[in-house]
Amino acid sequence: MTTIIEPGTSVPEFRLVREDGREFTRADLLGRTTVLVFYPFAFSPVCTDQLQVYEEILDDLRARGAEMYAVSTDANWSQRAFREQLGVSIEQLSDFEPKGAVARAFGVFFEPGGMANRALVIVGPDGTVGWSHLAESPGELPGANLIFDGLDAVQRRAAA
Repeated sequence: MTTIIEPGTSVPEFRLVREDGREFTRADLLGRTTVLVFYPFAFSPVCTDQLQVYEEILDDLRARGAEMYAVSTDANWSQRAFREQLGVSIEQLSDFEPKGAVARAFGVFFEPGGMANRALVIVGPDGTVGWSHLAESPGELPGANLIFDGLDAVQRRAAA
């Protein structure tokens, strides 16, 4: 069984690719709260529903000082087409090559399917994981309320 990166863990160095080909690294997480949404595949039914649901809460996330990025093992070109077809603004980050390296580093790679499992990781401004959730299966859609529960947990940890 995969073990997701735990709260209190410093995020490892990593490299993802944005839609436009630019790199997204650990340094891009610093200075703000970030919600990383790992999902299996662009254009799959549950992933489509998930990103549409999360698009509806972006303003509320930003009002709480958080930014959201979606991560899959798809190529950045597929992710762009997926985002455009859905009509969502959530920036897509590709973990395509080496395939799943970041998902593995975060403990969310689903070996049987060769893809990222469905997971949520909230990273604080200091680059430390504040909260994480790994779905029991790739078919489980973590509701938006779970993200807000995670943000509340991060704020409680920061205040303690």
